[in-house]
Amino acid sequence: MAHTTSDDRQDSWQEALHRKISRRLLPLLLICYMFAALDRVNLGFAKLQMSQDIGISEAVYGLGAGIFFLGYVLFEIPSNLMLTRIGTRKTIMRIMILWGLTSAGMMFVQDVTSFLVLRFLLGVFEAGFAPGIIFYLGYWYPAARLAAPTALFMLAGPISSVLGGPVSTWIMTYLDGAWSLAGWQWMFVLEGLPTVLLGFVVWRTLADSPVQARWLSDAEKAQVTRDVDAGRNPQGKHEFRQVLRDRRVYGLALSYFFLIGGMYAVIFWLPTILADNGIKSITAVGLYSALPYAASIVVMIVLSRRSDRRGERRLHSAVPAIVAAVAMAVAAFTTDNLPIALTAIVISTACSWGSYAVFWSMPSSHLSGTAAAGGIALINSIGLVGGFISPMLFGWLKEATGGTLVGLLVLVGMLLASGIGIAATRIPAASADGVHH
Repeated sequence: MAHTTSDDRQDSWQEALHRKISRRLLPLLLICYMFAALDRVNLGFAKLQMSQDIGISEAVYGLGAGIFFLGYVLFEIPSNLMLTRIGTRKTIMRIMILWGLTSAGMMFVQDVTSFLVLRFLLGVFEAGFAPGIIFYLGYWYPAARLAAPTALFMLAGPISSVLGGPVSTWIMTYLDGAWSLAGWQWMFVLEGLPTVLLGFVVWRTLADSPVQARWLSDAEKAQVTRDVDAGRNPQGKHEFRQVLRDRRVYGLALSYFFLIGGMYAVIFWLPTILADNGIKSITAVGLYSALPYAASIVVMIVLSRRSDRRGERRLHSAVPAIVAAVAMAVAAFTTDNLPIALTAIVISTACSWGSYAVFWSMPSSHLSGTAAAGGIALINSIGLVGGFISPMLFGWLKEATGGTLVGLLVLVGMLLASGIGIAATRIPAASADGVHH
């Protein structure tokens, strides 16, 4: 008969504690991030109507898609450093209310100038949201357990794309002309205003840290603190100025630059790519656009759990990025064959999202203290420059060449560079006992 040891009981109690934390935090954070991701997805569908209504070219649309990230980058590090001073709850509430109002305000776009200004302001107001939450999760989970909850939070991206495509195109189709508003105007209003309400929900329900969580006992609070402290990298940086001299941080940032560049060009241009390949119905475009992101959900869950179980991050992020590059190359040369091209895009998108999910457990385990907030924001800021450049470059190349081949090949290069960069940047991984190897 097997005997239950005190260590077994402790492990069981810790597992139950982490499940309790996940049930309390992750559903709300997931829903909040779904609306943030929806702000990026829905622009691609809005383009199918608004480009004619307000007269924007392919290049201008690409600039508008990318300029969001310029605003985000400029204000991201200040936002995250402020989070450590005023707390997560106030920071996330402020971000969500301002971006929700701005997103809904996209209904008032009338010309190129108003389009670009509102897209830039949307990035300014949303700055710091995702990296702030990634930093926040580090308060609750030790480094060895961080990939799975981070991936669950990141699932918001593909989930919002699975739901956002059909919902956005339904709104655009069936509300077009109601109360003298175009379908794309209704879409921005109905998908923007719920974010404002969620901002107040965050204010009422989110705890700034485990110590302030009323739903944890004193013993549970102490255990969370011990687990997180034990999982910290003892060589992690504790001051932001030290982060600025850390070559590993820049290695991760450059890799993230290429990964985000490859991902976001697809996010913004997939509806156009599908429409150019013979899918003329807006509703059908929305349904087909959901397929890559449905596959992404599965890949993200499998990869993140396997990464936590093996205690390995680098290859679990690098290999999927390289596979994504190969699949994108197939898509680039088979645009005249929709089944093959769409299958390749599905594989590429799923693998790039899988790489993205595991990636964020690397800087979270390497950095500690207030430097983690600034370091995560620095990596994200440099990376999101790729989100600014790639959609704009793709639009310019599409307009200049009359097709998508050259633009897709650029994405192949970016995804390949990301995989190589991640593989070359060695970050110590924490094992379940909190020791870095």
